[in-house]
Amino acid sequence: MKFLPLFSFLLVALDVTPAATMQREISQYGITWTFDREYPVGQFVTGDWWVVGPVKVVGVRPLPGPVEAHSGEFRSRYGAAAVVDDTRMRNGSMIVLRPDKSQGFDSRLKNYNPAQSITFPLDLGVNRSLISTISNETLPVPVLHEVLMWTSEKQSALVLKSAAVLTCLAEEPPKDAFRPPYVGTEKPIFEASKLRWDRLPSLKPVGNVPSWEQFERYFARPWLDHQESWLLQHTGPSENQVNYGREFSRLTSMASLMLMLDVPRERKEKLLIGLVQLGIDLHGLAEAGRKWSADGGHWNGRKWPILFAGLMLDDPRLAKLPEGVVFSEDQQMYYGTGWCGQTALYQIVFHTGPKPPHEEKSPDTWDKVNKLSEGYRFTVSGGLPGTALAVQLMGAKALWNHDAFFDYYDRWMSTDDPYAAKRNGIPRPKEEGHSLDPFVDAMWAAYRDKVPVQPAGKDNLRWVWQEDGRQGGFVPNPKEASTSP
Repeated sequence: MKFLPLFSFLLVALDVTPAATMQREISQYGITWTFDREYPVGQFVTGDWWVVGPVKVVGVRPLPGPVEAHSGEFRSRYGAAAVVDDTRMRNGSMIVLRPDKSQGFDSRLKNYNPAQSITFPLDLGVNRSLISTISNETLPVPVLHEVLMWTSEKQSALVLKSAAVLTCLAEEPPKDAFRPPYVGTEKPIFEASKLRWDRLPSLKPVGNVPSWEQFERYFARPWLDHQESWLLQHTGPSENQVNYGREFSRLTSMASLMLMLDVPRERKEKLLIGLVQLGIDLHGLAEAGRKWSADGGHWNGRKWPILFAGLMLDDPRLAKLPEGVVFSEDQQMYYGTGWCGQTALYQIVFHTGPKPPHEEKSPDTWDKVNKLSEGYRFTVSGGLPGTALAVQLMGAKALWNHDAFFDYYDRWMSTDDPYAAKRNGIPRPKEEGHSLDPFVDAMWAAYRDKVPVQPAGKDNLRWVWQEDGRQGGFVPNPKEASTSP
């Protein structure tokens, strides 16, 4: 895989982005947009294109539309149809005004909606973002983060290969501007020169630090997260992003911890810009109504990039989460009384329907649903310890505002077993005591006990289902709700 030289990127990041030029055609990631005439265009600090409009886009390459080749069908691990043999649309484009369960990029996905596929020529208005894609011709394909995956998960049936975002603005943005969110009609501009570098700790590197070049590549392109459907797991784009909450959590956790290391600022700049851009996009999705409700392992990892971007840009527009936004991390962890004395517990909340808590029951009484929940506890828990550490290292525990999350990960990562005497011969799960990533384990061992003293959250809540099992909500859940020592 080829990477851009770091120096060339830093020229962009350090406020020397070339001024606007007049162009009739621009390209990125193998995607080319053609206009009816020349317009002022330029690139954000991320490399994504902007154009001063309104503008007429007469075409995009590769051409969107039907194909003759068939690529087969793929189902989920539970047998649900995911990718179907449908040739109507490849290389689709969309303007995403709000989160939705459907998409117009590729007809092989069961949630394809042809009404959402853009046709050209297109009059692209101001404060609109055009997302264009390239489809994978054959499936499965290697995943972007294959070096982190097990052999069975190094490939996946992801229908999209690449995506790029063209943002239409009323005027030229500052030279060091981040790309505004690709969703909606609000296009706030944030500047890299405003980044609060002083808020990052400077910690001695420990363990095997991941490849900076590899992580820069992970966060170099837009991560599309507007689909409120498990079919995102089969969408891709395979060269842009991860598509499952476990890896979403793993990558954002490790990137955050890498940025807190005592290494030269220029070494961290490209990765910082990529992670902050992700947070800006996720905040825009939240503003547009996106909720990342618990659903197995799908939606973890979205909360921290938003909060991180707000901290680093110190901007009131990012400082507060939108009213009504839901994060799976807040639903899944709560205070209660575990079967062998645990006080910070996990619940699956939802998987093909509402599910009850299971950690309050002894494992020898678990039914099939409880065992499913325990399996997802392992899936979810291995990816988030780095986030729990990163939040506290930045003194952001009160900002996170859900203390059970941190107490749960202290329990999960503990190398000893304070509950051994009450297990009644049932062993501690081997999955506990470590994360999925050795770098996170090393950072936890070195710095968990050295996080700064900081205020706790003020609104500890617990998600509960009503008796009908169809409606739910948050109720007060003070730490005293757990009665065990």
